[in-house]
Amino acid sequence: MGASLKIDILTIFPGMLEGFLGESMLKRAARSGAVEFRVVNLRDFTNDAHRTTDDRPYGGGPGMVMKPEPIFAAVESLEPAGARVILMTPQGRRFDQAMARDLAGESHLIFVCGHYEGVDERVRQALATDEISIGDYVLTNGAVATAVVVDAVVRLRPGVLGGAGATEEESFSDGCLEYPQYTRPPEFRGMRVPDVLVSGDHEEIRRWRRSQSLQRTRERRPDLLGGGDDGLKKRGDG
Repeated sequence: MGASLKIDILTIFPGMLEGFLGESMLKRAARSGAVEFRVVNLRDFTNDAHRTTDDRPYGGGPGMVMKPEPIFAAVESLEPAGARVILMTPQGRRFDQAMARDLAGESHLIFVCGHYEGVDERVRQALATDEISIGDYVLTNGAVATAVVVDAVVRLRPGVLGGAGATEEESFSDGCLEYPQYTRPPEFRGMRVPDVLVSGDHEEIRRWRRSQSLQRTRERRPDLLGGGDDGLKKRGDG
């Protein structure tokens, strides 16, 4: 296994991430040395007795805005040279599997979790190398969105899910949804496993899975195919 991936998460709610990072695949990844997590409390980088991380917006308006000083100080304490500094924001680029693979190839990721009405614009201008959104909706804070991105990225690191190819046939890996999956028993409440899957014919199984993947994508996420029938033919369905 190569060098570990360092992931630093800057938030005012570190408790929201402690259980998440200490369970399942993420826990195993950290134990194996594939990834190194650090959750940084932004309040530790404030200079007032109240540990203030927000203030009223210039120009007026509802809500509060996260101050730049604690965020800059926290990022600069983490030796950010060469790191991707990721601001989680609804205005960012939509997160997808291709982006997860891109980030999984890095050596150091620093996530800045917003809260309140947003983050001072100077953080975006001078610190962030990337801005990411996980969808067109608003969450209480960026820690939840960061958890989604971290999970998707870490599982793509070599060795985290086992042998080579463990993630190659999942949904979105080739631009399509994954084919239906079955396991024992062969019949359950009148529903049988498709005969092809118990036939032992590996080429026919491969063809069936590909056909099912394309059919399911066409029915549920036609936007992924981009090109109608021509797009399907290019993927081997015509």
